[in-house]
Amino acid sequence: MEKLVIEGSKRLEGEICISGAKNSALAILPAAILAGSECIIKNLPAIRDVVYLRDMLLQLGAKVHIIDQDKICIDSSSIKSHKIDAELAKRMRASYYFIGALIGRFKKAEVPFPGGCEIGMRPIDLHIKGLEALGVKIKITHGVIKAKAEELVGAPIYLDVVSVGATINIMLAACRAKGITTIENAAKEPYVVDTANFLNALGANIKGAGTDVIRIKGVDFLGGCEHAIIPDQMEAGTYMVAAAASRGNVLIKNVIPTHLEAITAKLREMGVEVTEYEDSVRVAALSRPKAVNIKTLPYPGFPTDMQQPMCVLLALSEGTAIVTENIFESRFKFMDELKKMGAKIRVEGRVAIIEGVNKLSGAPITATDLRAGAAMVVAGLVADGKTVISNIGHIDRGYERLEEKLINVGARIRRIEED
Repeated sequence: MEKLVIEGSKRLEGEICISGAKNSALAILPAAILAGSECIIKNLPAIRDVVYLRDMLLQLGAKVHIIDQDKICIDSSSIKSHKIDAELAKRMRASYYFIGALIGRFKKAEVPFPGGCEIGMRPIDLHIKGLEALGVKIKITHGVIKAKAEELVGAPIYLDVVSVGATINIMLAACRAKGITTIENAAKEPYVVDTANFLNALGANIKGAGTDVIRIKGVDFLGGCEHAIIPDQMEAGTYMVAAAASRGNVLIKNVIPTHLEAITAKLREMGVEVTEYEDSVRVAALSRPKAVNIKTLPYPGFPTDMQQPMCVLLALSEGTAIVTENIFESRFKFMDELKKMGAKIRVEGRVAIIEGVNKLSGAPITATDLRAGAAMVVAGLVADGKTVISNIGHIDRGYERLEEKLINVGARIRRIEED
């Protein structure tokens, strides 16, 4: 176990380069199973969740070769098993993508219920509903999802709730179904589009990704490809908020500015200067930001993954902000940690009322989940004195070289061994 130690009150200034998108990698690596041959994945983030996915692919029998720091080759032709090990599955939520990928390739899959951050109820009933519509028989025994299909047949599927995971899982299986599958009320997140682009590069026939209606025409064969993962929207947003909170001036490179529009709009509303370029954004804040209200929504609305880091900025803003969490009901658990640093916050169900204070004070705090951990880092960067963050394994699941990137823009942060 390790901790992060941050000496705060340091203005951030310089450049940060964003890594590949975690949420794209979580879907694309399992999707490589469908190829049955070699796939080269580029711009892959060096994060713990990617290591977990690699371990699952190896356990299934795939060959995984590291070509470069951010590039790997996956050869799924040697896969013999359709069962994911329980110890591996419980490490992360996205292990459920192996259901759609294995069903599409082998017409059978056995995947234990996934683990992941405890941020609220995240049932997989929509995944099951969608797969069953394609002809998959599913039963759950002793915590294992057992799926089998004699034949996959395209079908119209309506998602009662917008779900990135269900949208992608259905796409994975539908690529190899006979006929046409239509997903209505589909998720529009950039990760859905990135996964669809990868599948199309394999030879799939997917249209409409990025809209609320996706049409998939099943094909008989999928082959290998080379694909570069998009930049990480949430990593970029986290550093944008950190720059604003520290009243710094940071150029954030290797981004797709249109993916950041909801974050950019809120920062500008708070009085933060955000300048967009072709593949970068500059965030500069010369004065105390103004409080704004936020409601998390599916893309292109304000992302739930950015709610926690943004709450740190709001805690330091002038005025009172109201934050409504519409996606995950347990995403305010980190507020108790933020209050240890002097934040004035009242939580009422899915609503947080944040009264801005002039400063935060360093304190020993805990990362309760991935994005809460990122929020704690932002708080530590701007707080007076020393902040010690424990349980940082959560942070390592989603942020590549966090300390190095922050040190390069002036932060004082280091990693130490737990006592």
